[in-house]
Amino acid sequence: MSDRDHSFYVVDIFIAMNKIERYTHKFENAQDFLDSELEWDGAIRELEIIGEATNYLLKANLIDPTYRRIVDFRNQIIHGYFGIDENIVFDVIKNKLPLYYDDLLELSKLQNIDILEAINASRKENFGNKNVLNFLNQLVLEIE
Repeated sequence: MSDRDHSFYVVDIFIAMNKIERYTHKFENAQDFLDSELEWDGAIRELEIIGEATNYLLKANLIDPTYRRIVDFRNQIIHGYFGIDENIVFDVIKNKLPLYYDDLLELSKLQNIDILEAINASRKENFGNKNVLNFLNQLVLEIE
């Protein structure tokens, strides 16, 4: 188990979700998304981060065991290589991630997970990335 505070994993997930949304908002179907190499590769990487951070939250018993499917999906992506089904990835991004985002916000409030310190640390780490900084500012408003 990591010594890193759990709030940092929650913020990592939020940032990864935001990046995926920015990378994929213009796509209306899975094939166009797959054909866009940079956006596809970037989103896949962020899905891996979401799965890894979710695994830490599961090990800490902070989230419901049903979220294990996110970790399993991450494992399929990492070990699937070129056999990844773009339709499943597209469905996860467009339909499942927004639900997980809402669940994590609610979880943060119910479990009293103070993510403000993690947000501030992420601001420092991403000081040159205006997209992430804008998102983190928006996230602060959502948690208040």
